[in-house]
Amino acid sequence: MSGAAAPIHRQAAPGAQPPAATPAVLVGRSVALVHEWFGATGGSEQVFRQIADLVPHGERFVLWQDRDATEPGLRESWLARTPLRRSKAAALPLMPLVWRTLSRERFDVVISSSHAFAHTVKLGSPETTTHLSYVHAPARYVWSPAFDGRGSNPLLRVPRRLLQSIDTRLSAHVHGYAANSREVQARIRQYWQRDAVVINPPVDVDWFAAAPASDRAQAREYLLGVGRWIPYKNFDLIVAIAEEARLPLVLAGSGPQEPQLRRLAERAAVPITFEVRPDRKRLRQLYWGARVLLFPVHEDFGIIPVEAQACGTPVIGLSRGGLLETVVDGETGFLVGSTEPADHASVVPRLGELSTERITAHATAFSPTRFAAEMTAWIDNECR
Repeated sequence: MSGAAAPIHRQAAPGAQPPAATPAVLVGRSVALVHEWFGATGGSEQVFRQIADLVPHGERFVLWQDRDATEPGLRESWLARTPLRRSKAAALPLMPLVWRTLSRERFDVVISSSHAFAHTVKLGSPETTTHLSYVHAPARYVWSPAFDGRGSNPLLRVPRRLLQSIDTRLSAHVHGYAANSREVQARIRQYWQRDAVVINPPVDVDWFAAAPASDRAQAREYLLGVGRWIPYKNFDLIVAIAEEARLPLVLAGSGPQEPQLRRLAERAAVPITFEVRPDRKRLRQLYWGARVLLFPVHEDFGIIPVEAQACGTPVIGLSRGGLLETVVDGETGFLVGSTEPADHASVVPRLGELSTERITAHATAFSPTRFAAEMTAWIDNECR
């Protein structure tokens, strides 16, 4: 957004009384809350909503809101008025410029929710504006494309190095970082040479645990895969694991790989059912009806495995990334060191060793109440 000819320094409304949950240090201060693009169902969007709940008087900025998202009160950048909003890959090189030309307004505090370049936004000078950034991950397609393949084309090597330089240089004004996991904390240190506190994302564990009796009484007969149907989520591997385990599979989600996955399902040796874009209640039913959640993917954190465990459903996944923090190997699931389907299927018979009560209790550590307390403490400490 381009503003007036001269910068405007925003002040909080006189006499405004934010809710008690608002960090005390932000009362009477103007606050900008910044997120990348805003999708309908993403985990980072859930985190951004929780941050916004903590600071209801904050102005909320995004690059654009996806067509299927209906979040009220978001202020979109000028990029939203261009065709580039339909292509994240094409828009990526422009994002640092967009964040630097977002608005001529100035704020006392900026809190960014970043998984690409949102942490480079500048809405005031470092002397007068405190910028805190909650990082879901340094942009994978810029810094670690091998994780999911995006940006790994050799032709992109030079542009990627340029974007790395820009990313580091334009984020020097950030006063403090929080990472959503120890995995991301280590990458922030490696790529940006900055320290970060770890604040795991909030998960609505109480809601998932408090399912109706009819959901809780299901027989748990199938394996379950949940998430975006895109290559790095390894849904083809999930199909192969189900075939090795000789158990029916339910795939819940949506994405561009749907045609390929349906072709795999037609040839599979086990029944495979598709649940396209299940709503929240249906997803909870699916968790409660599953024998196990299959999650063979290297994630930065991974909200889905925590949701499953809140329903007493164990997880079988890779012993990498966020699962090392969200799954207790041998107690709330099993972590596997390879991507061989047989290695994952081999632990399915051991699921009976696990305690449903232990699995559910473990998930409570990731509640929104805990997230709010840790975020408040971090903000208070950084803004003193």
